[in-house]
Amino acid sequence: MTATHVQSLLKLDTKTTKRANMLLEQNVARAKRDKVSLNAFAFVFAEIIRYSQNRVLGIQDLEAKLSEIGKRVGVRVFELTMWREKNVHRESRVLQTLVFLNTVVWRALFDKQADSLERSTESDDEYMITDNEPAILKYISVPKEMASFSPGAFISGIVEAIAECCQCPARVTSHVVPADGMPLRTVILLKFDKEVMEREKRLEAGK
Repeated sequence: MTATHVQSLLKLDTKTTKRANMLLEQNVARAKRDKVSLNAFAFVFAEIIRYSQNRVLGIQDLEAKLSEIGKRVGVRVFELTMWREKNVHRESRVLQTLVFLNTVVWRALFDKQADSLERSTESDDEYMITDNEPAILKYISVPKEMASFSPGAFISGIVEAIAECCQCPARVTSHVVPADGMPLRTVILLKFDKEVMEREKRLEAGK
């Protein structure tokens, strides 16, 4: 290796270090920070899926693994959102928690509001948050033999953790429900715990 080559590598390393330091020194309280490239995140997310897939036995286990990773992210997203959004307070009612997820959290994660928030017509304790084009799934290709696999389990894990932080624990699952022109349309289904719904009824009755 020539001296010139070594010098060029040192210069490259210095630039990379400076860039990393700039990112680390940014104030976390600022809402506007440098955004992670979607391509870079897609690469990392694909590696997370591959890593998890090598450590499970089936699709259900893989989704559970991704959900568990999402929960770790969700707790940190909640804490950071509470720190940054000065006009937002911790919600503890079902409807307010859902609106918080649908708007504030979705904008923090995906730079947009979720496409819809609906209540199930079959059960009072079930709600659905729909994202017609989930950004993190844009470059994920699911093989035919794994057609039932929903990579959105990572998102459902984030949602489940935040619902828990808002004292509205729920079982959260992710379902790919394609529509015309929206092959990645994903529905996040929240089924709130029985205790949560009973608390809601008591609070409503006490008004």
